[in-house]
Amino acid sequence: MLNIVLFGPPGAGKGTQSVKLVEKFGLVHLSTGDVFRYNIKHETELGKLAKSFIDKGNLVPDEVTIDILKREVEKHPITKGFIFDGFPRTITQAIALDTFLNTKNTSIALMLALQVDENELVKRLLIRGKDSGRADDTDERIIRNRINVYNEQTSVAAEFYNTQGKYHAINGTGKVDEIFERLTESIEQILGKSS
Repeated sequence: MLNIVLFGPPGAGKGTQSVKLVEKFGLVHLSTGDVFRYNIKHETELGKLAKSFIDKGNLVPDEVTIDILKREVEKHPITKGFIFDGFPRTITQAIALDTFLNTKNTSIALMLALQVDENELVKRLLIRGKDSGRADDTDERIIRNRINVYNEQTSVAAEFYNTQGKYHAINGTGKVDEIFERLTESIEQILGKSS
């Protein structure tokens, strides 16, 4: 099973690239952001809880996020693997994910970390905000706070995978297809090693 963590700050292009990776490698895309947005839209209890954090540009607490992710994985008992997009964001989440995947006799093969300049991220998110109607993408102050939260709290999860030799930094700037080619090369290197 091929399990990938697609990592990067808000606006790095994780969602866009996930669609292409799912198509190429036959994986299931699990985006905690999408799950939260679905629950917020449908005003579930989880949605209301998540919204109270997201609206301030903060992370949803680990235990809530971990619980949701487990439920989503269980919905796909037969798959070639998963792309985890937006998860794990903390070392606690990374450890919980490893523990959970071990119970399924699988593990994370690699973390692909999209790296993009902060001003480019802000520009991308403001453009996305005009099209998507997402409140957290229309206010530059909230966007910069989200990037700061990522830098201070989330980027430490990358070190967790780096110590395991699973971290791969990917230049996330350029045309969508160029970035996709860089991601594909890293995945194919791992697949080549495991075959």
